[in-house]
Amino acid sequence: MASTERTTSGHPHGAAATQHLRAQVEGFVRNRVVPRERVLDAGGPEAGGALSELRRLARSEGLWALALPAELGGGGLTLAAYAEIAEAEGASDHGPTALGSAPLLDVRMLARHGGPRVRELYLERLVAGEIRSCYAMTEPDVPGTDPFLTVTQAEQRPDGNWSITGRKWFTSGAADADLVTVLARTDGTAGDRDGLSLLLVPTASPGFRVGRELPLFGAGGQWEIELDRVTVPGDHMIGERGQALAVAGERLQLGRTLRSLRWLGQAQRAFDLMCERAVVRTGSRGPLAGHQLVQQHVFDALLALRTTRPLVHEAVALLDAGRDAHTEVGLAKVAAARTLQQVTDAAIQIHGAAGLGPDTALPALFRTGRAARILDGPDELHITSVARRILRTYERNPVTPR
Repeated sequence: MASTERTTSGHPHGAAATQHLRAQVEGFVRNRVVPRERVLDAGGPEAGGALSELRRLARSEGLWALALPAELGGGGLTLAAYAEIAEAEGASDHGPTALGSAPLLDVRMLARHGGPRVRELYLERLVAGEIRSCYAMTEPDVPGTDPFLTVTQAEQRPDGNWSITGRKWFTSGAADADLVTVLARTDGTAGDRDGLSLLLVPTASPGFRVGRELPLFGAGGQWEIELDRVTVPGDHMIGERGQALAVAGERLQLGRTLRSLRWLGQAQRAFDLMCERAVVRTGSRGPLAGHQLVQQHVFDALLALRTTRPLVHEAVALLDAGRDAHTEVGLAKVAAARTLQQVTDAAIQIHGAAGLGPDTALPALFRTGRAARILDGPDELHITSVARRILRTYERNPVTPR
């Protein structure tokens, strides 16, 4: 029998224990989160009440903040252990928020790169779900793939505090956030490769304003924010001055990998819906499952899932070991985004008109799949980045005589 070790939070480690925890999370998302998706999607007071109830249930069932540090009140799972659960958790867009793992990136970033006061003020409250955070990097009219062109400015005052002015957009969860990490230029001019810093901004600060919502194919949750000479304490800089991109790069690698795991969970959900439809739906020539073209869709979708999953977990293993994973993360991100779009498209095709309407999750899953090919860097960015990295290795180490 495989041995297990317990974290300080009481969650055991080990393959069998992780699979048991995954089954619990799958059941929670399927039976508690999915039935409330329409309410949560709509937003407003009713959604807030539903989310609070889900969080209470997650705590009572021992499923709260599984991937967050145990010393801060989380479950204390390693990245490798959490990866086995993140797919199940991410089958619904609302799963990570309901189960308390949504602030994982911010908690890790602040724990590693925040100063003592930042850690003292915010970390435990973030893990407990008492406050929410978001991350603002991209700007209108500035290519998201070229952060060196960032125009948001932060000037340091004589008292050591910072004054930030600028606009950001497609900031997830900004409307409900208490904190936002802002990428701003503290030195140099737009286009310089140095001089960008990260500052943690309390959203209650004078001059901070949440602007218009930016729906993605009709779905909310993304916002434009404006900062008009917002004062930020000097000790709220995250990382070293001018070194934002090193911190952001570390965050992006993990963020892209977590998204890929969650996209796999949504692709699996679409696959299950497709297969159930094929078996249950009967026409004049029998069940859809007996049609060869339907079987082709099932095969291709399964192939996409089975070939993508190892890529994503390879990226997880490298990140968990502290090794370079740029190539593996790029491959995983592109593959997971494509798989979600492909599998959901096939599921919609097999559902027919029912797949286009409000009675299944398929339109929302397809929307996520299409957006996934742009979010966290478009496919083209990752394709060229990975290809260049691979080709450079051949330039340095040719494998055949010239």
